[in-house]
Amino acid sequence: MNENAETQVQPPADPRLQVSYNERIAPELMEALGIENRLALPRLQAVVMNMGVGAAKDDEKILTEAVEVLSLISGQKPVITRARKSVAGFKIRAGMPVGCKVTLRRRRMYEFLDRLVNIVLPRIRDFRGLSPTSFDGTGNYSFGLEEYVVFPEVDPDRFDNVLGMDVTVRTSATTDAEARKLLDLCGFPFRK
Repeated sequence: MNENAETQVQPPADPRLQVSYNERIAPELMEALGIENRLALPRLQAVVMNMGVGAAKDDEKILTEAVEVLSLISGQKPVITRARKSVAGFKIRAGMPVGCKVTLRRRRMYEFLDRLVNIVLPRIRDFRGLSPTSFDGTGNYSFGLEEYVVFPEVDPDRFDNVLGMDVTVRTSATTDAEARKLLDLCGFPFRK
């Protein structure tokens, strides 16, 4: 018997939300939207998380902290975003770091959305649901979180600054109604 055959690592199981999409959500979408071809169904494409850190112009430690927090939450190293234009009123010059962002796709996207819907959103104090009007007209949905401490990966005692973040869910849906149906079936808690 080959020794390598015993020590081979099995690939990790597919994320729960991805399995749920393939087994439960896709057939329900086909019925609800009247689409016969499974490949024409709206799908989740990417999740973009963004933290704007305007105070980083005065204290670079805040930007470093934001990058560390976003990498803990996403499991990926964020990209530092820079100002495109100078704005004298905000004392910002073109090229100064003003935030960070990360784009999740495939496996990490499904795992993040599963954690977001089932763990993070219920932990928000006085949470009444996500706004059903935050679609952009082309099937993408955006919302903001006031504090990153609702994520269980982040130790609030380790970081000094509490920052907010924006989350955008990009879908292949062409209308807001299709995207809303997809996100409803994925478990997004929209306000009634």
